[in-house]
Amino acid sequence: MDERSPRRLTREPRLVGLDTLDRAALAAEAAAGLCERPARLAPKFFYDALGSRLFEAITALDAYYLTRTERAIFDAHGRAIAAAVLARTGAAPVMVDLGAGNGEKAARLFPLLAPRRYFAVDIALEHLRDALLARQREHPAVEMVGVGQDFSREFSLPAAIGAPRSLVFYPGSSIGNFAPEDALRLLRQARAVAAGGALLIGVDLVKPAPLLEAAYDDELGVTAAFNLNVLCHLNRLLGADFAPRGWLHRARFDGDAARVEMHLEARAAVTVRWRGGERAFAAGERIHTENSYKWTVEAFAALLRDAGYAQPRHWSDAAGWFAVFVADA
Repeated sequence: MDERSPRRLTREPRLVGLDTLDRAALAAEAAAGLCERPARLAPKFFYDALGSRLFEAITALDAYYLTRTERAIFDAHGRAIAAAVLARTGAAPVMVDLGAGNGEKAARLFPLLAPRRYFAVDIALEHLRDALLARQREHPAVEMVGVGQDFSREFSLPAAIGAPRSLVFYPGSSIGNFAPEDALRLLRQARAVAAGGALLIGVDLVKPAPLLEAAYDDELGVTAAFNLNVLCHLNRLLGADFAPRGWLHRARFDGDAARVEMHLEARAAVTVRWRGGERAFAAGERIHTENSYKWTVEAFAALLRDAGYAQPRHWSDAAGWFAVFVADA
């Protein structure tokens, strides 16, 4: 090795499971949701290993404008966004990535933000393991920690691993999975984690129903596979006997509630059984699997202020389909 060449730091990412995976509790939650009328499931049940990979495939679809539009905003305004963040966090911030997935979105910002430490928070800890190994090879100087946490219930980091004036990064408009009152709770918890730093968040905006519905019901059927895969996950988790071919993927925009809803609809009458329970579904009866709330710029800025953030600023694409907000925590 040439002694004049820069020395590369070598690190191994750490994994921290803040939530002990209590399969019995998860199974009980899923079974309770199936027994409600109408039946419902939390979006977290999408994200087994296959579900996480299917979602990555969804983000590459032409119809799924969210990922590429958000990326275009960062490409066009990245320096201004980074300046707004660093003005609050200081140089080389600690970056906390909510729902990190493969970490690609955060890694695209590393050249602008130069974080010293990166926390990837996701319910799928095993999926994080492989993703962080790849990111660590690309960015050997950044300390990387994978945090297994179901932040849909509660988001926090222990004082021992957190840091003041951190950046909480929540891209992709995943905040839309939360009803407004739950989004407010999560944003307040994120503000506590940021501890005087900043929030950087992507938000999908209200637009015509055909555009929204196409994004959640693509012609290739990838989103349908993602939705139907939750039944396979339930079969393993509950010991259930769902037959995915007996169900249809449905997506629709509810203009009054400003949300896209995803459902699974029974093709024919069926009784589904699992350990300790069962549920009869009539033909056409549905399981509500996801909401994706859409916002106006004004309404989301008001939500941020209600959560205690100051000086919310936003950048958008030319069509006004998507917005990226920075706010002082």
